[in-house]
Amino acid sequence: MGSTDIPLDEIQWHHPQLADSMQGIHSNSVLFYFAESPFFDKTSNNAVIANQAMFNPAMYQYIQTREAFEGRLKTMSGVEFIVAEQPAQMAPGTGTGVWVIRKQTRRKRPGEEDEIIVHSSYYVVGYNIYMAPTLADILSFRMATITNSLRKCFPAADEARTWSPAQGHAYKPQPATTNSRERQLAASKEATPLPDSQAAAGKPSEPKKSAQSSILDARLAEHSFAVQMQYGGEYMDENPITGHPGSFHLSSTGRKERPRAPTLNPLTTNLKNPVSTKAVDKKDGTKEAKTPKTPNSGISKPKRKKTKTGLTPGATPS
Repeated sequence: MGSTDIPLDEIQWHHPQLADSMQGIHSNSVLFYFAESPFFDKTSNNAVIANQAMFNPAMYQYIQTREAFEGRLKTMSGVEFIVAEQPAQMAPGTGTGVWVIRKQTRRKRPGEEDEIIVHSSYYVVGYNIYMAPTLADILSFRMATITNSLRKCFPAADEARTWSPAQGHAYKPQPATTNSRERQLAASKEATPLPDSQAAAGKPSEPKKSAQSSILDARLAEHSFAVQMQYGGEYMDENPITGHPGSFHLSSTGRKERPRAPTLNPLTTNLKNPVSTKAVDKKDGTKEAKTPKTPNSGISKPKRKKTKTGLTPGATPS
């Protein structure tokens, strides 16, 4: 096989002059035309039979027709090139279809069919020869195509998305598609100059809000909601608050504190030594209020008569 820096599956080889000298590409010339391409292996059985036929007249019959040539290849072991698929018309002067040539290794097994190992396939289309890509190359190319499409899809979807405080996350509506004729008419109509009155009437009364302003408003609203959700539980006191959200500090205003309400002394349950709960102001000259009498104090007790000394209770004075 010809050595080159370019991969063989990226080469398109053709030789019109050689094909014309063979009376076109047909059944008896397709393998010999392929033998001149860089895809051919000079050590294959095809090259061995062709070289033997050039110097041995007895081998010349094997290169007269493709059937005889492929029949000779089936009796040998090693690398070979055969025609796997052929077009409907193969006569000289009508070879314009697609030929499929396969590179394979044949191994002889006594008493059994030959073992065939396929290495690669090639296409002959007109005068051009192509190498079929391998399955690994096809899968690698498909995966690269899918990855590239996904890489373009996500930024496009992100650009089509919009957010507003009223609707939340949404996607921009797709513009209505029109055919090329309608686009040309619309462009021609827009380019046509109008009179001053019609031009003034055609202008909108209120300027439309720019897309940049909408994006800034959406970002500001989203940032405000984020600050509210994170620091919404912090409230301002009577003292001014300095700092920033998450790091507030209270500062003094220099105002006097409000007088505190008088507190009540605890109630005394000791009746023997009652303590007055009211403060006495000596400067006013008012007397201290007497404690109220209990209900039992209003009942008078009977008075006892005093007896003279030296007299018995039963004696009467003389």
